[in-house]
Amino acid sequence: MSDAALGTGPDALEETLGRLSKKAGVRATIALDRASGAILKTSGQVGSIRTAKPSGSSVPAAGSFANESDGGSANHDQGTEELASMVWNFVNTAGGLVQELDTEDEVKLLRLRTKKQEFVIVPDAKYLLIVIHDTAA
Repeated sequence: MSDAALGTGPDALEETLGRLSKKAGVRATIALDRASGAILKTSGQVGSIRTAKPSGSSVPAAGSFANESDGGSANHDQGTEELASMVWNFVNTAGGLVQELDTEDEVKLLRLRTKKQEFVIVPDAKYLLIVIHDTAA
């Protein structure tokens, strides 16, 4: 999604996330600040996405992850913050790979599919939009 597709301001982001969360099979949506990785908005079953927690290791912090909600999200639990951090780091690593291959290119869409779910990640100039789907059995 481009800036034009998202529009401008929090209302456009809210509308986009609302539209995406109503699609069939969508478990959760997350909007992160592109620069810092801070969680801006979540919806759906974000807390249930990550079931395995590595013992004794922590995920590197991506940003402040303060509860910067726009009124639509309650407190973000630690699992949500860790998931957001992992996705933010994944996007930045993928972007670094693309830059190493061609400095005039950029990441437009990332899809990560597992047995249980699929992450569709759209890096925008201001946001990272993450939609998490159930995968069909």
